Parts: sequence; structure tokens; C-alpha cells
Amino acid sequence: MKGKIIKGIAGFYYVHVPEINEVFECKAKGIFRLQNVKPLVGDDTELDISGQPKGKGVITRILPRKNELIRPAVANVDQAMVIFAAAEPAPNLNLLDRFLITMGRQNIHTIICFNKKDIVDRKDMEMLTETYIRSGHKVLGISVLKQDGTAAVKELLKGRTTVLAGPSGVGKSSLINTLNPDARMEVGTVSEKIKRGRHTTRHSELIYVDDNSYVMDTPGFSSLYIDDIEEEGLKNYYNEFNEFKDKCRFIGCMHLNEPGCAVKEALSEGKISSIRYDNYRALYEELKDIKKY
Repeated sequence: MKGKIIKGIAGFYYVHVPEINEVFECKAKGIFRLQNVKPLVGDDTELDISGQPKGKGVITRILPRKNELIRPAVANVDQAMVIFAAAEPAPNLNLLDRFLITMGRQNIHTIICFNKKDIVDRKDMEMLTETYIRSGHKVLGISVLKQDGTAAVKELLKGRTTVLAGPSGVGKSSLINTLNPDARMEVGTVSEKIKRGRHTTRHSELIYVDDNSYVMDTPGFSSLYIDDIEEEGLKNYYNEFNEFKDKCRFIGCMHLNEPGCAVKEALSEGKISSIRYDNYRALYEELKDIKKY
């Protein structure tokens, strides 16, 4: 019997078998420990339920992995979807850029989803969308509360395993409940006082949506560290620079203070978002300072 690990807690692995839409609580065979192989959420497996109590099984084989992410620790990911609120809480776009860089380093295509579009001005929504479409990402504006755009989200998830991530309080759990009401996610409330969400997801877990579609819910994040990147390589994760970088006067231009920088010229002409560029500058200085110490 074949299935996918959807959750791992304290040495137990919960394996979903799509053919019968059932989940089995499994232990892994000792051979994996000897081979130094740790089963991951997202692993496709073979399991044996013969001679086991009802609902229990043993993982006998881990099928070859398509890929393996470090943060979050998950296997066989097709794409990521990062969810930020367009307002309440206001989107931290520096944090969003950090997430895009983290996924970009692992060669995972990321879709950006701005929730709560029903409570922002159309101009603000257009600004967010335009900023990140230029970066080469697909951008969706949705309202989970009004059920606006959620069908488009479901279509993008079809037949894929998607890492779903974002800060707390942005509507991530509510979206999962909409995609699969049986998920019965604990929905976090946003504190009226500080407009920030309480963490509701405590571990990474795959949730079956339908027809071989899974979403991986990850704990809400308030910070992401990218301190293992060399500052000289940061510009490679800003896709909108690519169109202009070869026109810079100097090879290896950092697009900061160098004369004849085509990226800075494009910025002044409004062809590159000042929001993204300012984030790039801030992250570059942060990485440079880390290197000093």
C-alpha cells in the first residue's frame, strides 16, 4: 500500500492513503535509522498494515524524493504559496522578500497571495500586485471572508504539494478551512490591541485538499534569517534587476552607489519598484554587517 506522510510527531508518522482517503499511524522500520534516513513530511512511502491493529501500520520503504527542503523540513514540494494580509496586520514586505529569497534558494516557485483585499483601497491593492508581478511571481488578491478569489487559489493547488506559509493573523488557517472544511483548523484571532495574530500552527503538517492535492501548513513566522547568504549574491534573488544588470557600466555591479548603474537608472524611471529596491538595500547592509562580526 502506498501513501504520503502528512505529519510526524515523536517518532510516529501519519500516512495518508489517497486511494481510500484514510490516515494510518505508523512507525518506521529500524533499517531507516541504520541508514541514517529520517522520514519527512511529504515523503511518498510504502506501508504494511497486515497484522497491525486497525488504523496502524509500518513504513517499509521511502520512495525516491523529488526534492527536500531544509526550512521547512519537507520532501516532494512542487511550489510554495506565501500569504500576507493586505491590511490588519499591515504587510511586512521586507519579511515577504526574505521568504521569497528563502524559497528561491531552494529552487521552489512561489505564488504570493494577499488576503483581506476587501478592507483596502483598490490603489493599495494594485500597488502590492504590481510590485510583486514585476518580481516574476504570480500574485493573487483574495478575501477569504467574502469567498472572493478562493476558487482561483484552489485551482493553483490542484495536483500539487504546496508549502503554505505566512505570518500569524493573515487568514492562512481560514483559507485552509475553506479549501477543505474537514481540516477543522484552529483559526487564530487577531488581537484588536496590537493587530497581530496568535500562533495557531505548532508543527508542519500536510493537509489533503483533493485529487492528489496537498497543502503543507507551517507555523506562522515573524522573522526569517537569511544570514548564510553572501551579500554579493543577494542581487540574484531580485528578478526584476535581470532585465537591466547587463547594461551596468561595471561587471559585478552591486546596484548601490556605482556610477553608470542601469538598475539605479531603471529605478529612477519607475521601471523597478522602490519598495523592492529599498528592501534589497536594507538586506544587503544587514548581510554586510553580519560579515563584519
